[in-house]
Amino acid sequence: MDLNNLSANWKKLQATLGTKANSTLTKSSKHGVKRKREVVQHIATHSRAENPKPRKRSRPYTVMALDGDGSTEPLSIQELESRENLPRPRLPARSSSQKVNTGLSPEVEIGRYVALDCEMVGVGPNPDRESALARVSIVNYNGDQVYDSYVLPLETVTDYRTHISGISQSHMKSARQFKEVQMEVVKILKDRVLIGHAIRHDLEVLMISHPHRDIRDTARHPPYRKLAGGGSPRLKILASELLGFEIQQGEHSSVEDARACMLLFRKDKSVFEREHSKRWPAQPPPERQEDAEEQKKPRKHKKKKKRKH
Repeated sequence: MDLNNLSANWKKLQATLGTKANSTLTKSSKHGVKRKREVVQHIATHSRAENPKPRKRSRPYTVMALDGDGSTEPLSIQELESRENLPRPRLPARSSSQKVNTGLSPEVEIGRYVALDCEMVGVGPNPDRESALARVSIVNYNGDQVYDSYVLPLETVTDYRTHISGISQSHMKSARQFKEVQMEVVKILKDRVLIGHAIRHDLEVLMISHPHRDIRDTARHPPYRKLAGGGSPRLKILASELLGFEIQQGEHSSVEDARACMLLFRKDKSVFEREHSKRWPAQPPPERQEDAEEQKKPRKHKKKKKRKH
């Protein structure tokens, strides 16, 4: 075997193999990125099909305290009442502890602000025009039921207005005497701010009075009256438009209406108080008031005594 010829043939083979290898590398360098990208996309598609990404579940809407400040700790009535700027409130769900006709709820903190609403029945020969008290409900600033009672009307009922009032003759079996309810309501309202819708009608059927300075009426609130074209707005419309929930669907509930009044007051509390202060300016404390009265009195000039010479 000729080693020289072998080495020459070997060199030709190596040169041929080197040329093919370079051409293969050139082609792969041109399309290497594209091929790599295609492979990656294929693997990603395959992995998604086998292991689909779970969708994030939206958190269910839960109603906490009416303030909704992000805190899960219960707030006292005083803390709630001291807040001026509150977010849009929602009507809280009724709890099982809030029962009809339970009278005074001693475990509920009353606080400074209370909302009152009454249900009435028709009496006398014109039951559409003449009304008598048949139920009264009071809630605190947080919407908790403070008081609820059926009331025996003082006159003969000629129309229970059940389709509106929710009162029927069967409710009168467990109703309390008018005087008893009247005295309990007076005790609750004493030295407190009263919120209601057209509250004068409720006070009239209760046959009681309350200082005008301590009344906040959602039916007389100027911004709310604008929504009704300058007239008295309906509580049902205000609740729907401003609070986002429906009330008075069929039979009315005085507890529900009282809560709606309180929420409307809380929603616009700062404006309520500003409008109220224009009509009822803050009075000075008793001591300062006496000093002011003393200053208004004309001063008596003392006569100078003549000196004896």
